[in-house]
Amino acid sequence: MKIRSTRRLRRGAAALTGVLALGLALSACSSAGGSAETGNADDIAKALDTETTITVWAWAPAVEQIAKDFEKEHPKITVNVVNAGTGNDQYVKLQNAIKAGSGAPDVAQIEYYALPQFALSDSLVDLKGFGFDSFSDKYTDSTWNSVNLDGGVYALPQDSGPMALFYNKAVFDQYGIAVPTTWDEYVAAAKQLHAADPTKYITNDTGDAGFTTSMIWQAGGQPYKTEKSTDVSINLQDAGSKKFADTWSELVEGGLVSPITSWSDEWYKGLGDGSIATLTIGAWMPGNLESGVAQASGDWRVAPMPTWEKGQAASAENGGGGDAILKQSKNKLAAAGFLQYMNEGDGTQTSIAKGGFPSTVADLNSDAFLNYESPYFGGQKINQVLVQSSKDVVKGWQYLPFQVYSNSIFNDTVGKAYANKSDLNAGLEAWQKATADYGNEQGFTVKAGS
Repeated sequence: MKIRSTRRLRRGAAALTGVLALGLALSACSSAGGSAETGNADDIAKALDTETTITVWAWAPAVEQIAKDFEKEHPKITVNVVNAGTGNDQYVKLQNAIKAGSGAPDVAQIEYYALPQFALSDSLVDLKGFGFDSFSDKYTDSTWNSVNLDGGVYALPQDSGPMALFYNKAVFDQYGIAVPTTWDEYVAAAKQLHAADPTKYITNDTGDAGFTTSMIWQAGGQPYKTEKSTDVSINLQDAGSKKFADTWSELVEGGLVSPITSWSDEWYKGLGDGSIATLTIGAWMPGNLESGVAQASGDWRVAPMPTWEKGQAASAENGGGGDAILKQSKNKLAAAGFLQYMNEGDGTQTSIAKGGFPSTVADLNSDAFLNYESPYFGGQKINQVLVQSSKDVVKGWQYLPFQVYSNSIFNDTVGKAYANKSDLNAGLEAWQKATADYGNEQGFTVKAGS
């Protein structure tokens, strides 16, 4: 297996540096490439017994080992793993290759929020042609819903990010703060902590599109809807959006969140010294805390995500993604075999061992996974909390078919409200308008507002 990698980035996409002119024009240049887009198990087996090289763009550390193991089972297949960057870095390269008609990989790892942008523009193979739609019961509802778009299946889920509250128990104990179960209690805890020690904050937040959409999701918001691939509605003032913005504005306007950007050196320092006391984030976070905040081992715990109503069971996904086959691929059957091995076969165990949080129901419900006692989290069986979160994800969420671009302008809109410590609702309205304008420019029919 040949491996070429660039510097791996943590979760969270960098700002988009170029405009992704995706829109409807994409369809005209996205279908280049050969080989069948349909085939049964025998066809795939035959392809895996034929000298073939496939290229996989992926950033997850497990993919390199999965590829090695796959090659041992199928010695006639060479898997060329390339880390083309994370987030927008990869998506810009992928879009450029699609537009050029050459240079795209056979398989690409794509986050759930970005998948519609490539799937609905006819750039990806519908995996129903390989019978992969029969795998639906193997995955959690939320992850399968994320790859099942407009009647097609455009990826197999690789990992997931059901959200939970990661909190520094040592800090909470020191200041006598109860673990919040509702967002009102969370705001009260933020005030209590900052009043007791102005150097400490309940969390950090300088504005993040992924966090915002996840919070709106948990609040029951459905601000994005797409019908017939081209008819889009955006309403970032629906009930769920306002529920989030009204509550979170109290923290932002009150100076109760640390003005430190996530994934920075200062952020890791704050997580380590207790000046940032909680994170509401996806289930893939434990490995990052273990490696990046080792000095706080034993201090942190995991609790269910606070909810908007007392006693309510509600969560959302934050991060995670699947793997898709590009229409440009000339080795689609071999690519399908690798995709199945990685995300439905033995590769799932490798992914879990490397720190990925699974999307497969059998792995989530295994005794070994559920009863794992994490030394970093004081021996807590953290997966029991995280798995329950995966079961409580609110149904019905959709992303935009140009979500990558929309997220890239978040800092120019909602980000200004954070910087000014002002009402986030105004920022959401500005984000809505700028996103709708872009969508209309790209050939979509976008209805903005209620």
